[in-house]
Amino acid sequence: QVQLVESGGGLVQAGGSLRLSCTASGRTLTNYAMGWFRQAPGKQRELLAAISWGVGTYTIYADSVKGRFTISRDNAKNTVYLQMNSLKPEDKAVYYCAADRTGSGYVTRVLANYDYWGQGTQVTVSS
Repeated sequence: QVQLVESGGGLVQAGGSLRLSCTASGRTLTNYAMGWFRQAPGKQRELLAAISWGVGTYTIYADSVKGRFTISRDNAKNTVYLQMNSLKPEDKAVYYCAADRTGSGYVTRVLANYDYWGQGTQVTVSS
């Protein structure tokens, strides 16, 4: 079992930055692909970014955040990060991280493929 805990959310002005962290306990994240998602009120949960595991990590991004958000991982700290720059009011949502037990070098946009989820952290962007 993997327990994921997100942190780093909060209130920021438009144009500002936040860095979210997702730390795991119970098991190492070394062999998991990791994803960051968000869900705004009344909207479906959407993938923002995902990162594979193994030699030569591979990343994917949603078009809405490409060039503004960066996903990274520090296996020594069992933590995955989401650096968010140039934040916009429409980025307001609850942000979740998730872990996918998949093969090395693979990432997926399919939410159902992710096996473990954190409880979420709120991000609010004021205009």
